[in-house]
Amino acid sequence: MGRTSHFKGIIYAVLSSSTFGFAPFFTLMLIGGGLSSFGVLFYRWGVASLALGCFGLAVRQNFRIGWRDLGTICLLGTARAMTSLSLVVAYQNIATGVASSIHFLYPLAVACGMALFFRERISWRVFAAIAVSLLGAVLLSAGDLSAADGNGVLGMSAACMSVVCYSAYIIGVRKTRAARIDSAALTFYVTAFGALLFGCCGMLFDGGIQLVTGWKMWLCVLGIALPATAISNIALVQAIKYIGPTTTSLFGAMEPLTAMVIGVLAFGEPFTWMTAAGMVLVIAAVSWVVRDGSDGNGPCRRRGAPATDAPNC
Repeated sequence: MGRTSHFKGIIYAVLSSSTFGFAPFFTLMLIGGGLSSFGVLFYRWGVASLALGCFGLAVRQNFRIGWRDLGTICLLGTARAMTSLSLVVAYQNIATGVASSIHFLYPLAVACGMALFFRERISWRVFAAIAVSLLGAVLLSAGDLSAADGNGVLGMSAACMSVVCYSAYIIGVRKTRAARIDSAALTFYVTAFGALLFGCCGMLFDGGIQLVTGWKMWLCVLGIALPATAISNIALVQAIKYIGPTTTSLFGAMEPLTAMVIGVLAFGEPFTWMTAAGMVLVIAAVSWVVRDGSDGNGPCRRRGAPATDAPNC
């Protein structure tokens, strides 16, 4: 691979992770503007699916799927939708940087899920990284949980739920029929399913979806739907194409960093030494796991399989 392609992959990876980090900011802005959680998510995934659909039509993307793929898409769409809903609940109850940092434990959860359900070998480095990441989560909670305005226990539980749901989504994409579906088409259908699901939930539990009015609110909708969802997912696919999923995941550390910076600057959230130490430990632990997998001896290698056959998680 040439230097130009490698450089492009890094740019796409940084763009994907950093734009995703804007989600907490726009989420809280929309909730502060009067939208319910289901309303925020409906607009986020609805506008994103429209953008992805238009993009696909512009590049003549093939959106055809088989009837047998519909069930898989519904399951993956549910897992992805629950990830977003859990994060919104977490943002409403604990600091955005803490919620995003806990959510960033998903690579560790993926490694454990692959080992438990698909008999992938986990090295001692992964176990050490898990211990370090748990310590980081404790420091994050102790350093910032007391400053949250909502229910701290609920916020922490929701953040952990986002880890489980997102990990299930990632594993499902790799281990189900979804692996045969084009990435752009799969992303479109998952976001469209999420918009439909949140629209139905809004009708059932909120009495309907509130109509967004005012240019400031629409800017927030476009911000969370385009940069933090559509562009982030498109850039992610491009990054994997150029530098592979392992290196792309490593650059995912930009997500909690972006969220923490926005939380401190835009919402005045405290940045204590325990918060800083917790972020460093969480990011270091996940980076350790990703690098451990890049040499063929990581958590995604099957027992007895040669290094060259190790699949990417």
